[in-house]
Amino acid sequence: MITVGMDYEVLEGKEQPFEKKFALVLEAMSQMVGHSHTHLYRNVFRERSYLVVSEWDTRRAFDDFVQSDAFSKVTSWGKANILSCRPKHTVYGSEDESLVQGGCPQHAG
Repeated sequence: MITVGMDYEVLEGKEQPFEKKFALVLEAMSQMVGHSHTHLYRNVFRERSYLVVSEWDTRRAFDDFVQSDAFSKVTSWGKANILSCRPKHTVYGSEDESLVQGGCPQHAG
């Protein structure tokens, strides 16, 4: 089992569209082999900052999802319309714990 933390920063005023699209992504994830469950959290101190925590049976199952057409379509839409910077994904619990490069600059507070 692995846990993936995905940090997202959205543009001002784009919180609701992000949350609505996330519901569609969650539906797609629930159909993926190896997906256990996923939760969306919103930072109460930075309203445009979100954390998605997702559990997968294996790293390969998560990688398959990230390489899927459904994920590609959503990320293309997000880059163009919703996200203020590149998201940061961190994988925990695998032999090769790793950080996918990217992410917003660090915020104070």
